[in-house]
Amino acid sequence: MNVFGVDIGGSGIKGAPVDLERGDLAEPRHKVLTPQPATPDEVADRVVEVVQHFNWSGPVGVTFPGVVTGSVIRTAANVDKRWIDTDAGSLLGDRLNLPVTVLNDGDAAGVAEMTFGAGKGRQGTVFLLTFGTGIGSALFIDGKLVPNTELGHLELNGHDAEKHASTKAKEDHDLSWHHWAHRVQKYLAHLEMLFSPELFIIGGGVSRKSERFIPLIEGIKAEIVPAQLQNNAGIVGAAMTAAEQ
Repeated sequence: MNVFGVDIGGSGIKGAPVDLERGDLAEPRHKVLTPQPATPDEVADRVVEVVQHFNWSGPVGVTFPGVVTGSVIRTAANVDKRWIDTDAGSLLGDRLNLPVTVLNDGDAAGVAEMTFGAGKGRQGTVFLLTFGTGIGSALFIDGKLVPNTELGHLELNGHDAEKHASTKAKEDHDLSWHHWAHRVQKYLAHLEMLFSPELFIIGGGVSRKSERFIPLIEGIKAEIVPAQLQNNAGIVGAAMTAAEQ
């Protein structure tokens, strides 16, 4: 069974049909740039572009980089603030004329990794962290999702952690892998102090280069592994969630 997944990010919007039996993309994904400013109407236009690229007709799951309750957006860190209190499910459903399910981007990636990837079969406290424009988070306790944690916004050195340790921070400040790994290490240490997880799964596009930085992270008691679905986890998790509605 195939269901469509869309992953809205601060820099790009990507989507594809997902084979839910394999937990992988059924076709190569299509990606467009996130508009600047990333207003609801402008982003909706890009989501329509991605979905129509495949001539898709059927349920669509969509991730959003912020807190989502029902299908209403409650926070918007890396997109336009006009998203706050917008019913994204209604907006996108009306534009696509298709049933749309919306969820937090970190949660979507986490659901996919816990079902098909590095977290499969793992019990205890598990974190999936996606490093990109910001830092997305998904917290699982004995396989159950605690939604909308958005722990990229924990305070670290007086700032949002994602301003200090995201992939964008690495690029903006031209940090070496060693320097950036030290920032990630401080972030993981803070999470470990608060939650004592057994496992950190590191996702986002940078997970493709995990060998460049994970071995440099020291002093963390929890196991640290790269995400197996890498940067497709959000798309897969969005499609999985839409299929359950």
